[in-house]
Amino acid sequence: MLLGCIGDDFTGSSDLANTLRKGGMRVTQYTGVPALPADGAVEAGIVALKSRTIPAADAVRLSLAAADWLLAQGCRQILFKYCSTFDSTPEGNIGPVIDALMERLGADRAIVCPAFPAAGRSLYQGHLFVGDRLLSESGMQNHPLTPMRDADLRLWLAPQTRAAVGHVAAREVFAGADVIRAGLDREVGAGRPVVVVDAIRDEDLLAIGRAAHDHRLVTGGSGVALGLPANFRDAGLLADKGAQAWAPGGGPAAILSGSCSDMTRRQVDCYRAGHPAREVAPDELMDGRVTAEAIAGWALDRIDEAPLVFTSADPDAVRAAQERYGRAEIAGRIEDFFAELARRLVEGGVARLVTAGGETSGAVVEGLALAALDIGPEIAPGVPAVKASDRPLWLALKSGNFGDADFFETALHVLERPAR
Repeated sequence: MLLGCIGDDFTGSSDLANTLRKGGMRVTQYTGVPALPADGAVEAGIVALKSRTIPAADAVRLSLAAADWLLAQGCRQILFKYCSTFDSTPEGNIGPVIDALMERLGADRAIVCPAFPAAGRSLYQGHLFVGDRLLSESGMQNHPLTPMRDADLRLWLAPQTRAAVGHVAAREVFAGADVIRAGLDREVGAGRPVVVVDAIRDEDLLAIGRAAHDHRLVTGGSGVALGLPANFRDAGLLADKGAQAWAPGGGPAAILSGSCSDMTRRQVDCYRAGHPAREVAPDELMDGRVTAEAIAGWALDRIDEAPLVFTSADPDAVRAAQERYGRAEIAGRIEDFFAELARRLVEGGVARLVTAGGETSGAVVEGLALAALDIGPEIAPGVPAVKASDRPLWLALKSGNFGDADFFETALHVLERPAR
């Protein structure tokens, strides 16, 4: 294994796997830290964790365990992957994990670059944009777990990390890899080793990748991985075995959505216009009026129509529910609901499952005990089709804001057709 990746959620990890697969690497995504060594053919291994919103100390512990396993597989470089909207709070978890990985790897610097232009995420003068809006005006300020209220990543990251935060600005990035490296050297020399690096185009990410060819640690969104496969190819380290095999599957399908993002809510509205849909309100879960068993029965009765089950609601409704029950309590109850629901649906014959939302997808993957995922074709920027390595189950794990309004319908079709 050449490149070892640590993802702080499952949807982001499959996003990263998609990027590396398209870059020509043989990729496997693992659920949690594997107990056994990796297959020797794997060139990029991604350990997907559910660590984005857990206590920072637990996120650090899990991330270090993942790093140790990846290093034991021979990895030459570690990539810590987080969301392209930098989902975090002033306490973490991005900063504490970066600090711990730098120490464990003996790294003197860490690039910070969540930019992903293909999905509308750009980083300019240290500020993160979603489309033409600052992150703090994009809807992410209403996120129920990690409300992003400042688009300046230098200011958002500073309280999270023990290190000083530096910056390599767009004008330097536009000048290419050598100038980026000089900028990184300057920031490290000035005592600012955690360095936010601007990027607004794929060309910028490719240049950043070249500049980081000998870095022990790189951090960012999946976009920052665009330039990394070329470094291994240029060094003659990739086996170039051809396209990674993908076997599509048919069979009954269902959609599970727990994301409250603006885009997911549009996707829910689009899909429910032509398919049976059941909204599950937080109050129904908390007072026991609905159960996963009951909702699974409702869905399986309509399985030929690919039903949708969703908890996605507008931000005001989410905040009201959090005030009534507590943020952690309601989040845990919803995740448990989706995990059990997914198990019951698969036991009932569902073979294609589309999930929306990082926490929801993580709960589903853990609930189904999926140890590893094979990576298939891209459904939308940042979202590949995936298949459980040990059973005939095909999935799409979507972050909240990714995809177009008709994503759910598109995903179902991609999961059942051969890759081109």
